Amino acid sequence: MRYNYRYRLNPTDELHERLAWTVDTCRQVYNHFLHRLNREDGTTAYSEQSVLPDLKREWTELKQVHSKVLQKVVQRLYDNLSTLKGRKDNGYCVGELKWKGPQEYRSIKYSQTGFELKNTSGRTVLSLSKIGDIPLVYHRDVPDDATIKEVVVK
Repeated sequence: MRYNYRYRLNPTDELHERLAWTVDTCRQVYNHFLHRLNREDGTTAYSEQSVLPDLKREWTELKQVHSKVLQKVVQRLYDNLSTLKGRKDNGYCVGELKWKGPQEYRSIKYSQTGFELKNTSGRTVLSLSKIGDIPLVYHRDVPDDATIKEVVVK
């Protein structure tokens, strides 16, 4: 059975700025790949994800964002596109994907790697790769046999 646990983060001012910068960078990557999608037909999420290493060489700030987060940004774009196509197939009048402004893109997703729950010195923290250790309100224990598969930070 799948469970979703929600915990409130208590980042310091420095970590809050780092998280905001990461979310904004992911928004810019989303818009970049949306522009590429509008220019080129027939691209897939997998082929666009393979472009990310080359893009990191050109856009050096992307090296400060975990690779799985960037892959999930591209996957998010293609999931949105798939949802639009499904609604259109069901007879709804749909438009097209639009650019995301700073207030419209609010979350990042870590999947498989890049995150860890640590309990050091009696305080539980969420350790996010390339961001840091963020204290959180740990009000409910995660079962011992549970596997955390992804973390969404909003």
